[in-house]
Amino acid sequence: MNTTYKTLLAAAAALCFATGVQAQVNAPGFKVFQFPANQIPRIDGEFSDWDIVPDSYAVPIDEMWDDSRKHQGIDRSTLDITVKVGWVKGLNRLYFYYEAYDDFWDFDQMGLRNDTFEIVVDGDLSGGPHIEQFRHNPEVLEPMESYLSFQNVHAQNYHIFTPPAEGKDWTMVWGNQQWLKELPYANYAYDYKFSHGESGKLRFEFYITPFDFASPEGPAKSAESPLYEGKKIGLCWAVIDYDADKRGNNGFWNLSKHHTMYGQASEQRLFTLMPLEEQFRKPVEAQWSFTVVDMDQRLVSFRDQSSGKITSWKWDFGDGETSTEQHPHHIYKQPGKYVVTLYVDGPDGKARRCKVWDVAVK
Repeated sequence: MNTTYKTLLAAAAALCFATGVQAQVNAPGFKVFQFPANQIPRIDGEFSDWDIVPDSYAVPIDEMWDDSRKHQGIDRSTLDITVKVGWVKGLNRLYFYYEAYDDFWDFDQMGLRNDTFEIVVDGDLSGGPHIEQFRHNPEVLEPMESYLSFQNVHAQNYHIFTPPAEGKDWTMVWGNQQWLKELPYANYAYDYKFSHGESGKLRFEFYITPFDFASPEGPAKSAESPLYEGKKIGLCWAVIDYDADKRGNNGFWNLSKHHTMYGQASEQRLFTLMPLEEQFRKPVEAQWSFTVVDMDQRLVSFRDQSSGKITSWKWDFGDGETSTEQHPHHIYKQPGKYVVTLYVDGPDGKARRCKVWDVAVK
């Protein structure tokens, strides 16, 4: 990608972003549930893991609209949809629970025609186009050149087949990064009892890994989107509903207000990664991290990451020295491996966090 093209792309992306997802920043948006670290969903087709997710996190079909305008309103006797999204602190994964009733499940072909749950994720709200149809400078970049080098790079699109035909991959990654649909970057499990052409309920759980830069050259040259509490991401989905009519689909049910959300990251909806719900949090929990600022001087910077109402801190640096600062700096006089403990106290209780030999200086 040449410098001129990068400059034009950045300017256009900024303009699209200013009129798209950014307009939602002050709106409530949708919530992404934080699973406790000891209750990470198992991708096994047994969905009780999702019972802890409150209904307030569910996104029903009421939030969607048929932008093909083949249906004037929602008829749950023909199609009904509920989606929940989750995350886990420390894992750059988005977990999904998808439940849908359809009066005609269409999944007997090997090609693109298949009842589809289409997802687009923009993990860093970079906005702008991310498929070759919307590329800038089409007179310079050929469609396949753009597809192989540009598509899906800063935002990713998945066409997930619900369910796939026998022997068919579970999703089409709409770009050159086919490793995105494989472990460890994704996993999936279905549960359904119907055959092609029948009605019934499908339940489906999966996770994907959003990337700020998904390199066509592979994961080693790519950058995952870091996920953390309070982060806002661009996320959207659509359900493409096929029935017996082979001339086209029976509706394109879209969470975005813009049909072209499938290739314009600025047209996604705003989702916020939420903290743990209160029932999963300890009243007071001690936690901390550190950075070796200067190894020659053995200068270490400590950062309190505790949660709860805390009024006092005490650090034991493991060398006989202590501090009552919240975020202290400490110089070790001797090289070594140290046992460091943080004690915290507050009106709701006290806690400590000890790390053995994490801090080492020479």
